[in-house]
Amino acid sequence: MKRIKNFPNLILMLLLSLIMVTSCQKDDSPSGNNDPQENIPDNFSEYFGNEISRDFLGTVIDKNHNPIEGATITIGSETATTDSNGVFMINGATVKQRFGYIKAEKAGYIHASRSVVPSNGTNKVTIMMLEATVVGSVTSGSSGTVTDNDGSSVSFDGNFIKEDGTAYSGSVDVIMHHLDPADVDMPLQMPGMLYAENENGAERMLQTLGMLAVELRGSGGEDLNLAEGSTSEIKIPVDASLMSIAPATIPLWYFDETTGYWKEEGEATLQGNMYVGTVSHFSFWNCDIPAEAITLCVTATDEDNIPLANMSVSITSTTFGTTYGYTNDNGEVCGYVPSNESLVLNVYSYNFCDDASLYNETIGPFNSDSSITVVVPDNPDVIQETVVGTFNTCNGQPVSDGYVQLSYGNQTFIDAVTNGDFEINLLRCTESNTFGIEASDYVNLQVTDSISYTFTTPLTNIGTISACNAVTEFIEYTIDDGESVFIFENISANFYAESPNYPGPTIDIFASSNNQENCYYMFGVLNDPDYLGTYDSFAFDGTVSDDTGFFIGECLNVAPENNNITYNLTSLGDVSEYIDINFNGSYEDYQGNPHTITGVVHVLRDN
Repeated sequence: MKRIKNFPNLILMLLLSLIMVTSCQKDDSPSGNNDPQENIPDNFSEYFGNEISRDFLGTVIDKNHNPIEGATITIGSETATTDSNGVFMINGATVKQRFGYIKAEKAGYIHASRSVVPSNGTNKVTIMMLEATVVGSVTSGSSGTVTDNDGSSVSFDGNFIKEDGTAYSGSVDVIMHHLDPADVDMPLQMPGMLYAENENGAERMLQTLGMLAVELRGSGGEDLNLAEGSTSEIKIPVDASLMSIAPATIPLWYFDETTGYWKEEGEATLQGNMYVGTVSHFSFWNCDIPAEAITLCVTATDEDNIPLANMSVSITSTTFGTTYGYTNDNGEVCGYVPSNESLVLNVYSYNFCDDASLYNETIGPFNSDSSITVVVPDNPDVIQETVVGTFNTCNGQPVSDGYVQLSYGNQTFIDAVTNGDFEINLLRCTESNTFGIEASDYVNLQVTDSISYTFTTPLTNIGTISACNAVTEFIEYTIDDGESVFIFENISANFYAESPNYPGPTIDIFASSNNQENCYYMFGVLNDPDYLGTYDSFAFDGTVSDDTGFFIGECLNVAPENNNITYNLTSLGDVSEYIDINFNGSYEDYQGNPHTITGVVHVLRDN
């Protein structure tokens, strides 16, 4: 199964995993919950604002970062199912201005979710589902304790009920997961986001010292819970790095799977390296310090006011530590941050380059929901790229609901396709200039092959790609603004390490459509191994030459004079593996007329 490679660009919301903590108290400010200045609404949902319509593109993965296919996704009344890449798309979902809730379910996994502050453009999320692994079993009518390998545990008095409220009798399987704030994957694993309703009905953001997920299953697989009046003792380990600042008592919060946020209920006491508390029902339980919160949206642009997508944005609070998010296609990222506190904002390119901040500023304090724009200065070590193209179905129609995955370094960027057109913006490093593209037609369940390209800074137009699962190799080119030409049949591709007619290695590719309306011939004289790289045009006139480059004149009426086509050989596999070449530029035909051309060669090597 294909592995999803580090999806920071898919977490395009501030996942408030406040890992660094320094002080703890019952509430976030001296005024606490009785602050007369705090206006608490009668209904907690009044915090969320009005209903709005937003688009969502997300990825569901397992603990090994592999995609999970067939997960059911729900946003309000809209549902979708993840495809073979673990990707889902829901357009026009009804959410609230300050709150959107995405649920993920699949047999064999515990319930998972993500809550977000919806932004304009496509909202991108990543959800990591945890397997429903049975840690131990107890029996109704008898007390018992189930303990996991890390020391987390749950004790039961033996009284259980089914979802309909009737008593349950029999064996009870206990599914349990401890979520450690020191684990970098915890923000992907936890439900919702660290946003809560305190015991007085006020909204709070949270910093966590540990979570415990517990689900109970009957012998028939039915969901169970504690009976009315029953309680359980839970023990949640505290990571060694947090022990020095762990408070003696801490509020407990449970995740409400119906509403999508945490609710305060009870407290836990620190005993050794464990928080111990008593609970009366199960879902996720969380040991957290609350703080008053506002929503903050940050938009990052370059010096020309062009939005910067897929940027890493960090916000650091002196009290609550650092949280991260990633900008969407509008250059925007939103989330909850502490109110009335100065914050340090940093903007980074992703970690394929380095850890140097591209922008740094102290912002705030904010006492109400706010939006700011930051202008990221140019950096000679980082290059801004835009990749555009057209994505069609196998019969040549624009894909209406689909997405494109761009792989660069150890990162994968996923963006939605609108009426067949797509545009991906990113920053890249100066050291590497090749990337891969794979596109998926979400409605018709058709995909393209993965194709290698080379950036033509600052804009790379890859032309037209089509989703045809049955097509194993193809040649595509577009002249001027005409329709793209595809050749799928009668393709011959040969590589000669020692050519009989030219010094050095050569490539010879020929193809023709069955109706003989289109043909394609490409000849290339290559550099020394590993052969890959950028080439100019080769003046092919039948004579032996020491020149290197490519020639495509025979079928396409490309004259050797005034020829400014650039060719990028990005892959040269063994026999039965792929040769990938993309090209673009300007040329004159044999009649002296100017033209432009873009094209892709994705063919299997025959020799």
